[in-house]
Amino acid sequence: MQNIAIIGAGESGTGAALLARHLGMTVYLSDAGRISDKYKEKLLQNGIACQEGTHQLEKILETDVVIKSPGVPDKSPVVQKALESGVSVISEIEFASWYTTKPIVAITGTNGKTTTTALTGHIFTTAGIRTGIGGNIGRSFAELVMHDEQYETYVLEVSSFQLDGCYTFAPDIAILTNITPDHLDRYDYKFENYIASKFRIAQSQKPDQVFVYCADDEATVTNLPKFAIQSRKIAFSALKEPEEGAYLLNENEFIVKINTMDTMIIKDFKLKGTHNAYNSMAAAIAARIHEIRQEKIKEAFSDFRGVEHRLESVATIGGIEFINDSKATNVNSVIYALSSIKRPIVWIAGGVDKGNDYSALHDLVKTYVKAIVCLGKDNSKLLDEFTGMVDVIADTHNMEQAVKTAYSLASKGDAVLLSPACASFDLFENYEDRGNQFKFWVRQL
Repeated sequence: MQNIAIIGAGESGTGAALLARHLGMTVYLSDAGRISDKYKEKLLQNGIACQEGTHQLEKILETDVVIKSPGVPDKSPVVQKALESGVSVISEIEFASWYTTKPIVAITGTNGKTTTTALTGHIFTTAGIRTGIGGNIGRSFAELVMHDEQYETYVLEVSSFQLDGCYTFAPDIAILTNITPDHLDRYDYKFENYIASKFRIAQSQKPDQVFVYCADDEATVTNLPKFAIQSRKIAFSALKEPEEGAYLLNENEFIVKINTMDTMIIKDFKLKGTHNAYNSMAAAIAARIHEIRQEKIKEAFSDFRGVEHRLESVATIGGIEFINDSKATNVNSVIYALSSIKRPIVWIAGGVDKGNDYSALHDLVKTYVKAIVCLGKDNSKLLDEFTGMVDVIADTHNMEQAVKTAYSLASKGDAVLLSPACASFDLFENYEDRGNQFKFWVRQL
């Protein structure tokens, strides 16, 4: 393979271009929008020409393979033209995996994948393993592989959009945290299509590799028999003891039981809540399979502080705690957030709706939420759903207005929670930008 085209010039597309050039390939990269200065500078420094604002179809069709960035829908005209012409369209994760033989731990799931990835990477690093941590968070897998000699293993967060372009990607340990409806606008509003996308993480695994999953997750357990997964299956659960895997004894203690290894007990782990117990159990299983010593795993658990934009305490002002959960881009994430805060909540929500069904939030909203501040260009769906369910529901269209409105509605002892349940692209660059703006305006109060 000598010629590649890359569609989309964000973190993923830029990383793929850098790796391809590093391997001596001819690269054509284009983005239908504006390429950010950060990525444009990196591309030009490496002698990679990039085109923005349009795609030259003839250049794309004359290449050996097209690498599609995760933000580009499969239904986009340029992708459809490439497929109709018989050109292979793959993801950057698939491409990068062809050029490393190092062990890979890959984590996907609707919720928990970022925390599980960060925690797993932290455990491996604490154990002294040179670990490339990236994928859907941090640096792209392709850019990490460009420096393959620096790493002994990779720990990757992998989204459903990245998995859609994977055909031979076979991580040594694949973790599926859970599956709940999300991104249905990209999957013809069919939950079964999204489920199939998530299970792609294990589709190419061999019998000597491992698939780690949540035994308490209905969608995972129900659909597991439908996929011909060849790898060894290991479960984690908060409700029952699996034959092999991890299980929760109480909110502060869980056991990891891997065949041929000593049983391990983890106590007083820092991350609180059942959802974080699941993340912690999955990470611990990966570490034990990788034969990391128990004392190193426990050391890593003792000082891990969680990830930015995920139930992140920003400040307490006038007795009101402001919590940044900007990464909560779906309903299930908000369920975790609302149920983990044990005091009255002023909830900031909204953005780009992805086909959400908010009915699962009704009981929690009635129990814990005193006011809702809607934040988005179009808040009509949220307003229709929750008007009358809380005493006050406000309509705002920028972060400054949302933060100030939430502050005015909260009282001493309350929490102001940014947990949007929606994507960020109507008003913000991404969820990080949304979370950072929240933190900025909180600090201006």
